[in-house]
Amino acid sequence: MKRRTFSAEFKKKIALEALKEQKTVNEIAASFEVHPAQVSKWKKELVDGASSIFEDPRTSSNTLKKKEQQELLLQQKVGQLTIEIDWLKKKLNI
Repeated sequence: MKRRTFSAEFKKKIALEALKEQKTVNEIAASFEVHPAQVSKWKKELVDGASSIFEDPRTSSNTLKKKEQQELLLQQKVGQLTIEIDWLKKKLNI
């Protein structure tokens, strides 16, 4: 038996339907021909992921990690340039 795959749009549609709570999970599952546990899982994923929509991109963890990585690279570059300047001063007897 081949596993079925569902599009993100389909999952969203079912999760939103479950979130409305106008029908039971079993009714929704039956109408879309999916397992009730799958409906509950998609609903939970929607609820858990919804807060990320409203996060400030300036303070999200990915942005902070990128800034930290960029800062580390810049510090390494400053260190490298300092070593090169010291070497040049030594060679030129300054």
